[in-house]
Parts: sequence; C-alpha cells; structure tokens
Amino acid sequence: MNSNFDPNSEQNPQAAETANLASDASAQENTVVVPPSETNGDDRQLLAEKEQQIEALKNQVEERTSQYLRIVADFDNFRKRSQKEKEELDQQIKGNTIVELLPVVDNFERARSQLKPQTDAEMSIHKSYQSVYKQLVDTLKRLGVAPMRPEGKQFDPSLHEAVMRSPSEEPEGTILEELVRGYFLGDRILRHAMVKVATPIESVITSEENSVETQPEN
Repeated sequence: MNSNFDPNSEQNPQAAETANLASDASAQENTVVVPPSETNGDDRQLLAEKEQQIEALKNQVEERTSQYLRIVADFDNFRKRSQKEKEELDQQIKGNTIVELLPVVDNFERARSQLKPQTDAEMSIHKSYQSVYKQLVDTLKRLGVAPMRPEGKQFDPSLHEAVMRSPSEEPEGTILEELVRGYFLGDRILRHAMVKVATPIESVITSEENSVETQPEN
C-alpha cells in the first residue's frame, strides 16, 4: 500500500465525493431556516408600525399648520383693529381741534354779512380779514371739512337742530334757513346745523263757515 495516499486526490474520487457530502450536511445542520410565514408576519408588523408613525406625523403637521393659520389670522385681525383704532383716534383728535376753530369761522361770516364798508379804508380792512377767512376755509377743506347746506331739504334730527319754526307754504319740516352752519368731517358729523323749520299755515276760518243757519220756530 502506498503511504502517500490522499483521499481527496483524483486517484480516489469516491472518497472525495464522500467527504464533500459530509461537509454539505454539516453546513446544512448549522444553517437556521426561517419559515416563510413567520418572515412575512414580521414584515407586515413592521409596515404597520411605520404607517402608524407616518399617520402620527401627518396629524402633527396638520395640527401645527392649523395653529400657524390661527396665529396668522389673529395677528391680521389685531393689525386691522389697531389700524382702525389709530385712524379713529386721529380723526377724533382732528375733529376736536377743528370744532374749536368753527366759532372763528362763524365770526368771520357774521362780519361779512353785517359789516358794510363805506370808505376806502374800511374796504381795505374788510378785504384783509376776508382774505384770512378764505385762507381758513381753504385749510378746513383740505382737512376734509364740508358744510351741510341744508336749506330746502327735509329736517333730519340726526343732522339738524330745530331752534325756530315758521309758518310757510313749504311742506312741513322743510328747512327754511340755516341759522348756525353745520359741518361734516368726512362721513362724521362735526357739528349739527341749527335751522328754522317750516310749519303749516293755520287756515283762517271765517265766521260764515262757523255759523249755523237757524230758522225761527213757528
């Protein structure tokens, strides 16, 4: 017998094949085979967990978005409210200031209607203060002040104050004369107009209309 015999050599193929089969059997014994059903179950559970996480994240995003939109809306409302309050305050301050100037305008208008200059010197003075009056009126116009001009209109208690009544052929409640001029500041009433309002003319009943013909008794 040859002492250099190798069982894996080509001279002994049967022995080599036997050794290979033994090696494959040992490898199969060391390998753990996971049943397909168990693997699929784990995958489904993992997928379900991921879907739950995604849904939770979506809910958080929607909640944060809703909160953000509410904050934006609240801030916009606050900005508009603050702007409106500022405009109303500015309008109120401007109105209060202008109201203090209206008696000056009234005095200029009374002077213009009552004073009749006779000499050149008086006419010069008249023109001087009338130019100041015109400048004052132009300034009030630029600030948004406008006169009411109620003559011939129907009396409105929200705009006018009736201080006189006079019989007239005009329809009852018609404003005959503006005694103290009223003013608007934009859409706001700056000062009510003091006016004279028409009332019906009382009919004169003659004695003939009141008398009742009586016949003497026989």
